[in-house]
Amino acid sequence: MSSHRLSKRGRYIAWVTAGAAVVAGAGVAAQTSMAATSWPAQKTYTGRAFDTCTAPSLPAMKAWRTGFYGAAAVYVGGRNRGCTQPNLTASWVKSVSSSGWKLIPIYVGAQPPCQKSANPEKFTASTAASLGASNAKDAVAKASALGMKAGTPIYLDMEPYDITNKACNDAVLAYVRSFTKTLRAKTYRSGFYGFSSSSAKAIATATNKTDLPGNLWYAMWDKKNTTTTDWPWGATQFADHSRGHQYMVNSRESRGGYTITVDRNAWDAPVAITG
Repeated sequence: MSSHRLSKRGRYIAWVTAGAAVVAGAGVAAQTSMAATSWPAQKTYTGRAFDTCTAPSLPAMKAWRTGFYGAAAVYVGGRNRGCTQPNLTASWVKSVSSSGWKLIPIYVGAQPPCQKSANPEKFTASTAASLGASNAKDAVAKASALGMKAGTPIYLDMEPYDITNKACNDAVLAYVRSFTKTLRAKTYRSGFYGFSSSSAKAIATATNKTDLPGNLWYAMWDKKNTTTTDWPWGATQFADHSRGHQYMVNSRESRGGYTITVDRNAWDAPVAITG
């Protein structure tokens, strides 16, 4: 995400270090079974979305409601969240939702043990499952407090790491499965943000799809506003309105007198249920 922990250059270096070559993978969508009853209907948005480190003010959100973007991603919690959120309150969520904005909640959970970046919270092989569960419970509590209701997707942010390190990758998958399973037990949908060369690739190419997120938001900074033509894995994966693509980062843009540095996303996936 836009400089929430690393600079654009730092994140690019991490991206390349993790292995920028993308290999197409076959397989079925990472949609594992959820309870057939009591699930609210999914709320899906298709179009452009932006994410930025700190949720903009209400006047800025009003000024930016020009039709170019229809959704905004917001960091709802996590010990590794890099920015304070003075604007992100339940009343802010209600107001921007009422004005037509769709919201995409991100949770910056614990990060892999082999990740080079320094983070306040990392998991190990022995703590992956327990931290995944506790982080998910916190994510649901944070989203719920903001007025994001059951059925809302929460996108777990996993920054780049060396997916060829089997022990580390196994720990990541254990953490993600625990996070996802706990979300679903509380009737919140699961999403995952990661890099097409590393963290997102680990999810998309995992042989065992059990309890992996059903929605994948991949970072590939190719400046292409699409979730299909540059999709790097099997065409049947995450095919049912389950993809987001972060295609440009650190774009300084002005609308209605408000200038914000954002990341641009092509979106065809679930968004928060509010109101």
